[in-house]
Amino acid sequence: MSDPREYQTEAVVIKKTKLGEADSILTFFTPRLGKIQGFAKSLRKPKSKMAGHLELLTHSTVSFSRGRNLDTITGAQTIDAFIPLKNDLWLMSCGLYIIELVHQFTAEHQENYGLFQLMLETLTRLCQAENKELVLRYFELHLLESAGYRPQLRQCVACHKALEQTTNYFSPAAGGILCPDCNLNHPFSYPLSLNAQKVLRVLQNDDYSAADRVKIDAVLGREMENVIGGYLKYLLEKEVKSAAWLDTLREQRLQFKRNA
Repeated sequence: MSDPREYQTEAVVIKKTKLGEADSILTFFTPRLGKIQGFAKSLRKPKSKMAGHLELLTHSTVSFSRGRNLDTITGAQTIDAFIPLKNDLWLMSCGLYIIELVHQFTAEHQENYGLFQLMLETLTRLCQAENKELVLRYFELHLLESAGYRPQLRQCVACHKALEQTTNYFSPAAGGILCPDCNLNHPFSYPLSLNAQKVLRVLQNDDYSAADRVKIDAVLGREMENVIGGYLKYLLEKEVKSAAWLDTLREQRLQFKRNA
C-alpha cells in the first residue's frame, strides 16, 4: 500500500535554504519521520501566510503534499515559537547551536523520538534555566549518546582500570578518559580536572532535574566546553559554525563586563 499523498507531522525547523527569488527549502526534525525536507513556495514574500510558522527554532504542525523529488509544504501552525530565544542574541545563538548539532548528527528519514524530545526540552530549558551553559553541556552529552558516541567517563578507555581521583585526560580519538599512564601514548588529549570529571558524569548519567542542581563556575564551565567541543569537532571532522559564533559572543560579553 502506497503512502498517502497528503500527510502532517510535528516538526522543528532546523535549517532554511533560499531558492530562487522567494522560495525556500526547509529542513525539519520530526518525532517519527526523523530529518526531512520540504519545499515552501513564495515563503520569503512579505504576504506569505506560512512564514511566521516556519522560522528557524519554531515548533509547528506542518502539512505536506508528496512530490517526486521533494515534498511541498502546504500548511503550518505554530505550537511553540520559543519567543525568549528570538528576543535575545545570546539565547538565539545557543538555540542555533542546538539545531546545528541535531542536523549534523542525524541522517534523513531515521526516526529518533528520544532526540526530538531532548531537542524540545533543551530549547524550553534555554528559555527558562539560569545556567545556560549547563543546559548546553547536558544536551551535548545526551546527543552523543543518542548518536552512538557516548564517551567513557568512568574507566580508562585504554587499560580499562577504574580512574583515580586525580587529573586524567580526555582523548577524542579514544572516545573517553585516559589515565595518566595511558595518556603518554595519546598526545592529542585534554587534561581534565577532578571536578570536571565529576560534573560530566552527573550530566551524563542523571536526569536533568538532578543535573540542574550542580553548581559550576566560569573556569569549570569553560573546561568542560573545551573537552566536549573538541570531541564534537573530532567526530564531525570540522568546526561547528555556531560554536565559533558562541565563542565570539562570550568574549564580547566578558569584555563588556570588564569595562563596565
